[in-house]
Amino acid sequence: MTPHPMPRRRTVLRAGAGSVAASALVAGCGSDDDGPGGTARSASPSTPPAASPSTPPAASPSSPAAAPSPLARTADIPVGGGTVFEDEKVVVTQPVAGEFKAFSAVCTHQGCTVAKVADGTIDCPCHGSKYRIADGSVAAGPAPRPLPEERIKVSAGTITLA
Repeated sequence: MTPHPMPRRRTVLRAGAGSVAASALVAGCGSDDDGPGGTARSASPSTPPAASPSTPPAASPSSPAAAPSPLARTADIPVGGGTVFEDEKVVVTQPVAGEFKAFSAVCTHQGCTVAKVADGTIDCPCHGSKYRIADGSVAAGPAPRPLPEERIKVSAGTITLA
């Protein structure tokens, strides 16, 4: 006995469902930044939606952004030392007078936040890693890499993240 051929309607429905599933898989596997991996972000439309007459106009996207608040005054960072800004996860140092550096405050060993700057090093309390205040390089392990440098702006006696 030969099997009955599938009616055409079911074939079309199954083929359509297969292409929808494939489209969903492809759409769910990418990211908008064209980088490797990453999380998907929704793309903003190229033209904003028209506002309805009862909707008040939105704020202008060209309005100036608020200036970043200063981390510290330059006078607050000791020469040959530094200060950890825990909320911002950054440490600012002054290896020599007038030269300010900034590094991530996240230890490269296991992600603890460094706790203090003393005797020319940035010290992590978790496992004893120490980093040099001049360049963030490892002075004592177990940290495998230097602290990444952060960008700051020093102007009119204040230090802000750039």
